[in-house]
Amino acid sequence: MVFPTLGYVQRVYDFLRRHPTGVDAFWALVLLALSLMDLAQETLYKPGWAGVPISLGLALVVALRRKMPERMLVLATLMGIAQMIAGIQIIPGDFAMLVIVYTVAARDSPRWARSLALVGGLLAAPLSQLLWPPDGEVSTTARIFLTIVLAVPFALAWVLGDSIRTRRAYFAQLEERAMRLEREREAQSKVAVAAERARIARELHDVVAHNVSVMVVQADGAAYVLDAAPDQARQALETISTTGRQALAEMRRLLGVLRTGDDPESGEYVPQPDVRQIEDLVEHVRKAGLTVDFKIEGTARPLPSGVELTAYRIVQEALTNTRKHGGPDAGASVRLVYFDDGLGLLVEDDGRGSAHELYEDGGVDGQGHGLIGMRERIGMVGGTLDAGPRPGGGFRISALLPLKSG
Repeated sequence: MVFPTLGYVQRVYDFLRRHPTGVDAFWALVLLALSLMDLAQETLYKPGWAGVPISLGLALVVALRRKMPERMLVLATLMGIAQMIAGIQIIPGDFAMLVIVYTVAARDSPRWARSLALVGGLLAAPLSQLLWPPDGEVSTTARIFLTIVLAVPFALAWVLGDSIRTRRAYFAQLEERAMRLEREREAQSKVAVAAERARIARELHDVVAHNVSVMVVQADGAAYVLDAAPDQARQALETISTTGRQALAEMRRLLGVLRTGDDPESGEYVPQPDVRQIEDLVEHVRKAGLTVDFKIEGTARPLPSGVELTAYRIVQEALTNTRKHGGPDAGASVRLVYFDDGLGLLVEDDGRGSAHELYEDGGVDGQGHGLIGMRERIGMVGGTLDAGPRPGGGFRISALLPLKSG
């Protein structure tokens, strides 16, 4: 039988919390009844008719204290002044003054209201002692002590209300801070996701554009010499097969990055390309039919992984653009220069070059994404890029990648 009783009590408590004004109105009626009962005892008081409206006013203070605390504070002050003028001694309805002092202190009320509640509460006891001194001979010390005792409830009511207001403000600040941090985390997550998607999009573009262009060139060549030179056609088909496997391996690595919940040991992903693999890339392009002159200047040394991947992708994209836009007889040259504070790249070709719109920022009609990806990659490592037609014809891409970004 205990648990059903607890459930009933909880339902009653929830109902009372949902109807605070009704609860205040109930207690206001109780105070009003007690005050009228006291006023009816003429042997203790000499209220006259003024005691009834004062009791009604104090009951109204309790009933509406939550809805309009500042106005009820003013009303309680007026009722207290009227009570002193009418000579009505302490009645049960005066408890409303304690209630309104607490309410104003506990709410986010204006400074004047909180100050009036504190000062008015502290003055209530001394004024009552001056107007209605205790019967009989009472020493001054005893009267001062009694005044202090009567003032303590008002001081405690104000301190308790102010403490609750401060606590509410503190919890509201914590809640607001938690919500702000949650919004910031969501924003940072979205930015991180967008950056990762952009990075993967660049990787996919570089992998697909390079390898598919090689496969298209080889397929066209194989179709052209299929009857006249079967051996060359067979070699072209082998190149297509090798290129396709490389493309699949790199795409498998990229897709492996997206598998956030999988076991990292469950699949075999190829290593991230670096500067040392540029020579293999050039050799692969040569086999595809593009003449490439490759040279390294300076002392080769390990570089940051971001710089190495950027260098590889720039050379890859530049040679892909040469095959796309340079024409059938185009040749290219690749220079890697190791400086003390960075890596320089120079990729040139003697072909037809590309349309002006393709190497401007943004491209045109969805084209030129390769050069956009170059700028994004180089910007991430703090480097510089210069891309455009060269004076003697063809196209030039020059990049400087610092060892330290910023």
